[in-house]
Amino acid sequence: MGTLQTWRKAYGALKDHTKVGLAHVNSDFKDVDVAIVKATNHVECPPKDRQIRKIMVYTSAMRPRADVAYCLHALARRLAKTHNWTVALKTLIVIHKTLREGDPTFREELLNFQQRGRVLQMSNFKDDSSPIAWDCSAWVRTYALFLEERLECFRVLKYDIEAERLPRPAQGQEKGYSRTRELNSEVLLEQLPALQQLLYRLIGCRPEGAALGNYVIQYALALVLKESFKIYCAINDGIINLVDKFFEMPRHEAIKALDIYKRAGQQASNLSDFYEVCKGLELARNFQFPMLREPPQSFLVTMEEYIREAPRIVSVPRDTTENPERLMLTYKQEDEPSPSEEHKELADELPTDPPPAEGVAVLITETPASVPLPPSGNETDDLLVSFLFLSLMCVRMHINVSLSLLMYLITAFMLFIVFFLFIIYWWTALGIEYPRNRCICD
Repeated sequence: MGTLQTWRKAYGALKDHTKVGLAHVNSDFKDVDVAIVKATNHVECPPKDRQIRKIMVYTSAMRPRADVAYCLHALARRLAKTHNWTVALKTLIVIHKTLREGDPTFREELLNFQQRGRVLQMSNFKDDSSPIAWDCSAWVRTYALFLEERLECFRVLKYDIEAERLPRPAQGQEKGYSRTRELNSEVLLEQLPALQQLLYRLIGCRPEGAALGNYVIQYALALVLKESFKIYCAINDGIINLVDKFFEMPRHEAIKALDIYKRAGQQASNLSDFYEVCKGLELARNFQFPMLREPPQSFLVTMEEYIREAPRIVSVPRDTTENPERLMLTYKQEDEPSPSEEHKELADELPTDPPPAEGVAVLITETPASVPLPPSGNETDDLLVSFLFLSLMCVRMHINVSLSLLMYLITAFMLFIVFFLFIIYWWTALGIEYPRNRCICD
């Protein structure tokens, strides 16, 4: 077994030496390639700070974006091709330290690169060369999940939780507060779940088995442990802010806030157990662990009672000036009164005769039926214009549809019928009677 491990270490050192030689000869970015290979070699020791500083120089804002993209691509290629847990872990450490201490340009480029392809996707990574490598591979996968969730949390929060500097405490305050202490309820309900998911991935970095005593893993665990303090502080301040705004929330927001409050109590207990494990390691000598306080469980009853009585609908302001597109004018044509309605109105306006007194004879006369008058000249002209307009429309319609001879014949026939009907109507309106019996005398 020892001979096999020695052979693997020798083979890994030979591969590193070969890659360094090829980078000196074939690479256009030989300095950064050599720095990456030396920082992520097969030796079971943390990456050297000198190599990490070279990588940070190549990923700074003073360098072209092409250099930053190439450096990130080289790290991603190194991470994707290796099957050795040491190389994978040291590559993740380089990425983590560059995110923490490097220029924000590297984080921006990593976010863009992560959208095209997941650089930190290592769910299928394993090193089955030995039982120790198997346990260490499991921790490498959880560490990669934490770094991936760290990027996702930055995308939601729009700032790096580790780079946040707490303001100086005012007079009468023991410490400064994070940004979550001053957020409104809508933003708070969006950011607190992201922070809690990040803390969940952090607690998952608890080493087990042979990985618990490995020095390289403890070095990476120290970086994770440093970030847990500010994450917990941000969640704790957010919970205090959430409780202050809880009784002003509508029902759907109060339900989300209750779930966040319950999860905060569970995570405080799990984080306390995580700290107890870390306190037994060598890395805990330089750390001062905070005192964790779980949210009071008695407050849950009051929160649940409020949810049962909370308003279900939020009042929406009806000021339509803010949304001008909602102002739509509709025009409705007024209905013209029918002739029967006009006669009815005129009948109502006419004075009615008083009812006859008792004992008075009433003369009832029958009025002859009114004879319809012939139409006036204006009405006849309007009728003629209407017929002509109808004929022209028919001609235009048929011409547009087709110019065939059949359409012209149909149009001429319709004009003839219209003209014939018009003559008959004119003849009848003038009262001219056609002589029915005409005597022809010799």
